[in-house]
Amino acid sequence: MRMVFGLVLLVGVVLAGGAVYLAKDRIAQYQYANARAQEALAKIVPTKTVYVAKESLRYGQRLSQENVRAVDWPENAIPEGTFTDLTALFPENTDELRVVLRAMEKDEAIMALKVTEPGEDSGLTSRLERGQRAFTIKVDVSSGVSGFLRPGDKVDVYWTGRTSRGRNGDSGEVTKLIEAAVKLIAIDQSAGGNLDEATIARTVTVSVSPQQVAALAQAQSTGSLSLSLVGAEDDTIAAAIEVDQRALLGFEDEVKAVEVEAEKVCTIRTRRGADVVELPIPCTN
Repeated sequence: MRMVFGLVLLVGVVLAGGAVYLAKDRIAQYQYANARAQEALAKIVPTKTVYVAKESLRYGQRLSQENVRAVDWPENAIPEGTFTDLTALFPENTDELRVVLRAMEKDEAIMALKVTEPGEDSGLTSRLERGQRAFTIKVDVSSGVSGFLRPGDKVDVYWTGRTSRGRNGDSGEVTKLIEAAVKLIAIDQSAGGNLDEATIARTVTVSVSPQQVAALAQAQSTGSLSLSLVGAEDDTIAAAIEVDQRALLGFEDEVKAVEVEAEKVCTIRTRRGADVVELPIPCTN
């Protein structure tokens, strides 16, 4: 009886030892797997949302939400000044857009130093519409409207010069409107419209088409240009205007009147039945 009891006890001890061994092995495997998992987690880099260029952006281009996209960027590698919040890049309290100051390639991070503040000007290129060109006109105190011009104003451009194609074939000074309601985009080296007082400019820059550039360049090299300021609410376009010395001094009508009075009319008389009629003929010597 005692032998059976001892045998049972021995078997129980063996089974218990095996269970303990198996449990220790399982725990060791779990600890190893857990350590590997912790190492893998440690290698995962935490990220943060950053806004990058969706396409190539050029200098002077206006930046809109269609030009950017959000990506996950490693937190420890985010450049200083990068936009991580869409409302910071495009504030909700304004409709003014930012302008690109430095060209950016696709997927390049949008940074504060690469764009202007909302509504801030970046220079002339951002003021030129598609197909327009910037052209500079030399002015002085009289031709430049005494310094009261501002970027954003519209002006009519008049040319004064000598021409040999007068009405009577003779040469004389002529003043003619060559461009109407062209937009000023800069005064001297300033493209901002926040000038506090009248400034006597030496040059003004206008936004015109390539054809108008050629016309203005020709006009500026062959005569003098004068500007006439157009009212802010005036949407009319001036018609063709040309004034020469004769028209200015009223000589044209007088010359015509003298010519009419001096004109000779020659006639001949002929009989038609019982009537005698006079017929005009060219006068001869």
